[in-house]
Amino acid sequence: MNGIGALIFDVFGTLVDWRTAIAREARQHLSPLAIDVDWHAFADAWRDQYQPAMEEVRSGRLPFSKLDRLHRRNLDVVLADLGLDQVDEATRTALNLAWHRLDAWPDVAPGLLELRTSFRLAPCSNGNISLMVDLARHNGLPWDAILGAELARDYKPKAIVYLVAADAFDLAPTETMMVAAHSPDLAAAAAAGLRTAFVARPHEFGPNTGETSASVPVDLSAADLLDLARLLQE
Repeated sequence: MNGIGALIFDVFGTLVDWRTAIAREARQHLSPLAIDVDWHAFADAWRDQYQPAMEEVRSGRLPFSKLDRLHRRNLDVVLADLGLDQVDEATRTALNLAWHRLDAWPDVAPGLLELRTSFRLAPCSNGNISLMVDLARHNGLPWDAILGAELARDYKPKAIVYLVAADAFDLAPTETMMVAAHSPDLAAAAAAGLRTAFVARPHEFGPNTGETSASVPVDLSAADLLDLARLLQE
């Protein structure tokens, strides 16, 4: 692992538990409107719209827009699918910001602090800059920069997102390591020339539903960020 100057991170799922927080926030915002649904299923349905919406941008069918705007479009789709058109504009606006209040997995803040002693750190997320800043402030994440889709004006797994992140630190792709809990993200980063590290998040989509090991070749595989810090120091 000699020569690595920066670690860049996937965020949703890798660093934050989006499913639990979105289910909680949906209940908080919609229950007062006498709405009662399976809240985790609601979170899953909202997340299921994520890749199709970004593919509209990646394909060129839509111009680039921040993820907050895509999340709002996706929320409207989910509410319509559930027959919940009565949800008012103020509630929709407030609920859409739930993505700014996701809670990090317990190892993330201490793991990043340990990693920051040796490497520059930044998110390389499809989330927009204000979203990443709010998550950092909410969870105490010690970033050196905020990188990712908004800077590249495109969405992962397009190569430009990884390459722009490496270049922002004045590093070659081979001097930059992408850290993620999702094999397709790591495969795309490796294809762009980056080093890769897999971090297991076995409960991302519910108990025992996430990836426990990478399905693609990676440089390192870790149980969590503290384990990754240990591996990088060996």
